[in-house]
Amino acid sequence: MSLPEGRVLGVDLGDARIGLAVSDPLNMTAQPVGHIPGGGRAKALAAVVTAARQHEAVVVVVGFPRLMSGEMGERAHAAQRFADELQAALGAPVVLWDERLTSVAAQRALIDGGVRRRRRREVVDAVAAALILQGWLDAQRSSST
Repeated sequence: MSLPEGRVLGVDLGDARIGLAVSDPLNMTAQPVGHIPGGGRAKALAAVVTAARQHEAVVVVVGFPRLMSGEMGERAHAAQRFADELQAALGAPVVLWDERLTSVAAQRALIDGGVRRRRRREVVDAVAAALILQGWLDAQRSSST
């Protein structure tokens, strides 16, 4: 897949919260846009569909939490099911993107940026979603050149 014409939504699935990020109109950068409560799969699915429509996303990139060995664990299978259901509900492409260590990288970036612990808990999911989305955007750009 090459870079689409239109915004892309990045999603970091979590148990308590789902982080969201969106690309700029030219698909150069990803910006965190907040999070939504996890609250069960049906509720989470509806909230992500709403966010995708609100941001006029033409593609959604969902973090794919493979095990460090590269194998699919329970969370990866859950992400696969969520992505399939999201694509059916949204009618737009949904792509899974390897998210290993993105939450660790997000925490490290926030700590390095001097963000206090309480605030880090509020924004880490959205920052992780931005890292997932930025990785996908960069890969699409490099594969098209």
